[in-house]
Amino acid sequence: MTEQLAILGGEPIRKETLPPYNTIGNEEKNEVLKVLEKGELSGFVAGNTENFWGGEYVKKLENNFKSYFNVKYAVAVNSATSGLHAVLSATGIGPGDEIITSPYTQAASATTALFCGAIPIFADIEEDTFCLDPKSVEKLISPNTKVIVAVNIFGMAANLEALKNIAIKHNLFLIEDNAQAPGAKYNSKYTGTIGDAGVFSFNRHKTIQCGEGGVIITNNEKLATKAALMRNHGELTVDGMEMNDIVNTVGVNYRMTEMEAAVANVQFKKLESLNDYRIKLADHLTSKLQKISGISTPKIRENCTHVYYFYVMLYDQNITKVPRELFVKAINAEGFPLRAGYVRPIYLEPLYQKKICFGKSGFPFSYNNRNDEISYNEGICPVTERLHNEKLMLTNFIFPPLTINDIEKFAYAFEKVLSNKEKLLNKIS
Repeated sequence: MTEQLAILGGEPIRKETLPPYNTIGNEEKNEVLKVLEKGELSGFVAGNTENFWGGEYVKKLENNFKSYFNVKYAVAVNSATSGLHAVLSATGIGPGDEIITSPYTQAASATTALFCGAIPIFADIEEDTFCLDPKSVEKLISPNTKVIVAVNIFGMAANLEALKNIAIKHNLFLIEDNAQAPGAKYNSKYTGTIGDAGVFSFNRHKTIQCGEGGVIITNNEKLATKAALMRNHGELTVDGMEMNDIVNTVGVNYRMTEMEAAVANVQFKKLESLNDYRIKLADHLTSKLQKISGISTPKIRENCTHVYYFYVMLYDQNITKVPRELFVKAINAEGFPLRAGYVRPIYLEPLYQKKICFGKSGFPFSYNNRNDEISYNEGICPVTERLHNEKLMLTNFIFPPLTINDIEKFAYAFEKVLSNKEKLLNKIS
């Protein structure tokens, strides 16, 4: 293969602009018009009435989630971040408490603990699935630990059975951050239903979306009620509910609008077909890339279903002889999105490095009686750091309206770059 690489001035394989991910159709538009014609854009009232629980479309969305996932309770919120905050608050955590979560995820998996006055402790991740490593989690449990937040990252289930056993053993809550894995399965059970609660996202980047928004699902009545109280100014309602335990029932405004819920309801109907589409493209990409030395395609945990929010692979520079960052740039030049690493490990952000959050005294870090011994230094999660800095690559090039033909071209770009690596290395050097 002697084609000139695009990064060296040759013709790129793909010249078309990457199409936007847009699964919104006439059905969503029609549902929004119904809401507009009705004129009630939010059904919520912050008081002890039926409207405390939201409007028609919000309740419909919650009922759809309860039915589909076979759970007792669902609480719609205005974002998955809000959902994580609400459900963590509902567990009763506060100043001095700790949660254990992943350092390799969206920041809210950890920062929502800070908003409760607790602090996150970061466990390392598994080398091949990028989810929380249960062995690392167990080593980090302290008398202050109250919750494990497992992130079902990139569309793959965490080792939820092992994490649940740890939670039961130590009397902890297990919360699933399921923002990236709607419809994924673990041992025939949907992710989000295995822990004490699961949180879903409808952010604009997600498989199903309504711009923003999310849903909490649980079989725990207390968690559901307290999350709903936080969603809608609960301090104004708790007295009328005759609750004895009012810990963490002061609320904010995490309410979902009727228009968002209308769109989310239609999108939810499309979840299975959209996941099937991604799986089809991802499986085809795997069939092509697994033939290339130095590229390790996604591992799917046994008896699990991967729904591919991202397609993530591992890169071995010792085999390809091309530095990862250079390889990524070469693939990008051929017209395909590829990224080296995901996010910098969360604990390396200034917030954790300086242990500064609310006010100048370092709260909530300074309130923890283990503050001096808790480290967020580089090196605390070596697997995470090695994967991020050296090996992990990811792409979102698996979404509709992309086709199998697009996937063929993408895989061909890998072959083209590696077949011309001598020219690439000579030119760059």
